[in-house]
Amino acid sequence: MKIHEYQAKELLAQYKVPTPKGQVATTVGEAEKIASDLMCWPLVVKAQVHVGGRGKAGGVKVVKDMAALKGAAESILNLSIKGIKVRKVLIEPAVDIKQEIYLGLILDRSTQRPVIMACAEGGVEIEELAVTNPDAILKLPIPPTYGLRPHHVREVATFLRIPETAKKSFNAIMGGLVKAFYEKDCSLAEVNPLVITGLGDAIACDAKINFDDNALYKHPELESLRDTGEEEPLEVLASEKKLNYVKLEGKIGCIVNGAGLAMGTMDIVKHFGGEPANFLDIGGGAKAEQVADALKLITADPNVNTIFFNIFGGIVRCDLVAQGILQALDSMDKFPYPIVIRLSGTNEEIAKQILDENKGKVKSKGTEMTLMPTMAEGARKAVEISKSRAAA
Repeated sequence: MKIHEYQAKELLAQYKVPTPKGQVATTVGEAEKIASDLMCWPLVVKAQVHVGGRGKAGGVKVVKDMAALKGAAESILNLSIKGIKVRKVLIEPAVDIKQEIYLGLILDRSTQRPVIMACAEGGVEIEELAVTNPDAILKLPIPPTYGLRPHHVREVATFLRIPETAKKSFNAIMGGLVKAFYEKDCSLAEVNPLVITGLGDAIACDAKINFDDNALYKHPELESLRDTGEEEPLEVLASEKKLNYVKLEGKIGCIVNGAGLAMGTMDIVKHFGGEPANFLDIGGGAKAEQVADALKLITADPNVNTIFFNIFGGIVRCDLVAQGILQALDSMDKFPYPIVIRLSGTNEEIAKQILDENKGKVKSKGTEMTLMPTMAEGARKAVEISKSRAAA
């Protein structure tokens, strides 16, 4: 789960991380009121969206008076950044920047431990820098058994050449960032940029925090931070239905049981020249209702023109999947999507018999249902149908 910059700063402030004292506005009038309350210039107006590239898109502006603030707030609140409409702006005092630093914490799956990443070139896309100049980035694993220790902080501060005047506030930022990462089960926590001011202090001028969705049940207090308006609507719907779904840009809607098989299905669809419309794992113990929910979710995507079911029946029973398909179709007046189905495993033959017996009923909904014996043949057929429909 992602949260906004202002929310990340509020959270980090609870861990004694120094941040600019700003407030959030949803209208130009609110922005003017906040500026009057802050009583200091210059101010920064920053778009609050769950995507990067705000500065390049005109979503961050420094203003020196009320007229400029009003214009900046109006301009930014009318922006869309990478397809996301800006609905909130953060107003905060500008900082006298002497040095910009990147400091972040991620979970490294290869070492199975958190890793601190630090770079003296803050305010940049760290992913790009990792490719163009990897030596500029310090990567420091933190043993989960005993966590952050003073020698870790000293090593990072030395690498970044933190001035003596800023070490106390830098230590507070690093300590708070790591503590928040552990206590809130984050998948990412970063400050970019961490700024050394002209007065020699360290301050977190921007912050980004993502939480591990699988650990959210332990943190009910974080639920209020979720902004579904920033999320893909179909992914929000999928989470409500307890389905593992990620929207993509293709035309072949894939319904699969098991994350590994779902990844493999997307790969084989692309291998045969098609484009998957989604990642969707209905789970190893999927029931008919979940299959029906998955089918309705997939067909809510206007890009989809073909459905590909790829089911390996281990825990999940193929006959329940077949019943779920028919159950979903029964609830729809029309279904103008051809369906390609590959079923293999538990109760496979029963499932095929159920589908064969209902082919006429399915056809009455306006579609064709094709059963294929293997994953490769199913993917090839789905791509063939999808391309013919796109060309029609």
